[in-house]
Amino acid sequence: MDPAKGAARPGRFFGVYLLYCLNPRHRGGVYVGFTVNPARRVQQHNGGRKKGGACRTSGRGPWEMVLIVHGFPSAVAALRFEWAWQHPHASRRLAHVGPRLRAEAAFAFHLRVLAHMLRAPPWARLPLTLRWLRADFSRDLCPPPPPHVPLAFGPLPPRASAPRRPAVPFADTQSEPDQAPEACCSVCGRVLKDEEGPLCCPYAGCSLRAHMICLAGEFLQEEPGQLLPLEGQCPGCKNSLLWGDLIWLYHMGTKEEEEDLELEEEHWTDLLET
Repeated sequence: MDPAKGAARPGRFFGVYLLYCLNPRHRGGVYVGFTVNPARRVQQHNGGRKKGGACRTSGRGPWEMVLIVHGFPSAVAALRFEWAWQHPHASRRLAHVGPRLRAEAAFAFHLRVLAHMLRAPPWARLPLTLRWLRADFSRDLCPPPPPHVPLAFGPLPPRASAPRRPAVPFADTQSEPDQAPEACCSVCGRVLKDEEGPLCCPYAGCSLRAHMICLAGEFLQEEPGQLLPLEGQCPGCKNSLLWGDLIWLYHMGTKEEEEDLELEEEHWTDLLET
């Protein structure tokens, strides 16, 4: 699984974007926001407050969504990233980032803040993707993103959806349902309970099923001081796995409906602007 190829991951989508104002009267203005649906969100911004856009962007369009950071494990994680990007000098994680310089454009300043955010905890360990939706706006970040954060260009590919892989491998297709063997964690050997949806290896032919905490401990053996893994070797097939990809696959079977996510986005947008 190579996220550098830019393939859209299945499951929930949480992104934090950067808008750039193309209006000659306000050209160069920027806006940072959170979204679960980038295409719909930029239409709302350009439609004004009555169409669901933000107060700060209403009546100042057109706006172009030039950059988005996505791959957050939850809406809360994305919203915290959004807030810190909007208020870098109020975030203790970004105390080392200098204030905006007198001759520094808003766009350049926000890219400078973003560069440091991707290198600062806790965001430095998240399975994020930095995507330039407008390649002509792209700039090299300084410092550059961590090695596990891929750089992508162009619009987001369509998101795939598929049911989560079953917890019990169908090794004996003739077995009756009530005779199916209990699935066990590939790491600790304990039985996988129904409420403990396992992490599954995405590689064909690999039967790995593991508790989340067990596989995390396995991946963190070489990083004992960390709580969140970045990547590791599958105990079953020995292929390299990104932790973020495993979590996205886990959520495939438990994702919220798109309408609920959009309502959540609108709720947080209204709350943060009041």
